[in-house]
Amino acid sequence: MKITRNLLFTLLSAFIFTSELSSQTNKEQILAVRNASNQALKSYDNEKVLSYLTDDVLTTTGNGTLLSGKKALTEYIFDGGENKMYWIRTTKEIVVNEKRGLAWENGIWNAYDPEKGNHSIINGNYSAMWTKESDGWKIKSQLFVSLN
Repeated sequence: MKITRNLLFTLLSAFIFTSELSSQTNKEQILAVRNASNQALKSYDNEKVLSYLTDDVLTTTGNGTLLSGKKALTEYIFDGGENKMYWIRTTKEIVVNEKRGLAWENGIWNAYDPEKGNHSIINGNYSAMWTKESDGWKIKSQLFVSLN
């Protein structure tokens, strides 16, 4: 009986540890996608940026414009012309729901214009809803709020 309890405790501990490790792994995956997305933005690689989004992504821009889908976001980006601005998002928190394959991220964003120096010219807060698809984590919805 004592061996059975010890075995049960060991298995339960391993399960809890594996669950925590799996959650951490998903957070790390999301953070890696976020970092790659930031790099693509800084490199003006719009195709790469869009690859991190679901086709039906919802985006609320810093001024409150709601864009529905990748196509609308693409048109919005290209309507900006030869804009040299890029945005960097800095994650503060990621919460993952393993069972649903969903995650919530929040943080701050800063916009830079290299022609105006190294300092952020506008910034604010953001939130993003992530969904786990067969090819990895993608952004399903994102909200940006301009605060400065």
